[in-house]
Amino acid sequence: MSFRDEHLRALPTVSAANFEETALRLFRHQAENCPPYRDYLAALGRNPGSVNTLIDIPFLPIEFFKTHEVRTAPTDWTPQETFLSSGTTQQQRSRHLLRDPALYCHNAARIFEQTYGSLTDWIFLALLPSYLEQGQSSLVAMVEYFAKESSQTQPAFFLHDHAALLQALATAKCDSSRHIMLLGVSYALLDLVAAYAGAPELLGLTVLETGGMKGRRREMIREELHIELQTAFGPQGIHSEYGMTELLSQAYSTGNGRFICPPVLRILLREPSDPFSADATRPAGTINVIDLANIDSCAFIETKDLARQHSDGSFEVLGRLDNSDVRGCNQMV
Repeated sequence: MSFRDEHLRALPTVSAANFEETALRLFRHQAENCPPYRDYLAALGRNPGSVNTLIDIPFLPIEFFKTHEVRTAPTDWTPQETFLSSGTTQQQRSRHLLRDPALYCHNAARIFEQTYGSLTDWIFLALLPSYLEQGQSSLVAMVEYFAKESSQTQPAFFLHDHAALLQALATAKCDSSRHIMLLGVSYALLDLVAAYAGAPELLGLTVLETGGMKGRRREMIREELHIELQTAFGPQGIHSEYGMTELLSQAYSTGNGRFICPPVLRILLREPSDPFSADATRPAGTINVIDLANIDSCAFIETKDLARQHSDGSFEVLGRLDNSDVRGCNQMV
């Protein structure tokens, strides 16, 4: 059995107890078999054999996904799908080349169900206009898969048709056996609130914002955004997702602004001015993320996201480093 097959077979059994061991094995594999990562480590003068703990791992700057094909064992496979990050026409978009799109969908579904229960208990409706318009979005692919697996009769996506969305919400509420989740990019949810605040169809939902004003509205801190959304959706907490094109896994906040990592995902914070200062106990800093599902690209990514970490392991996203692109899911300045 290949290393890849063994790793994927073990992925659903990853826990806090075996995360580090699993991550270090994956690091050594990708340090040898992912050419951009291997070259980056060589340029740093780092010997993979000297890496014995998570904080010893050098993380690949996320910009490499814009300038390189970040693939592990690239001669063994041909990309079946490419996810592109959101951005303006002036920005170079990150590319995540997928060996097996089903791996992304199944991993995302497993994480969702660990947080929210079975997909079949939900009806999924989405306001993701910029992602639909730009195409090749991992977020759209995830919602599309969730809606298909839930066997819902309602369409999942509503580009700009708020009236059709309200009708779908009203129909969905007739099925008392299911919860309703409305996912939306921040500016699209705010547009809906501005047009239909007070509409009864908006009450009693689980609202999950995926961040991003995409230049359509002024940027807000998360607390301000959630307070404004609650004027229409009710006082219950607004949920959030932390995900990005370069990852196959997601973290969710179920209404208090704090994200919980699933077993296959972990963050380490570093000093913003020092990319090699990752520390498992640092209370605040810039995120380095380990995504064990990224077997075919790179699992160890240095992001530009600022965060605060809490003693229970949860984290808050505070914004982004200056001069980094405003992009992705849930990155608000």
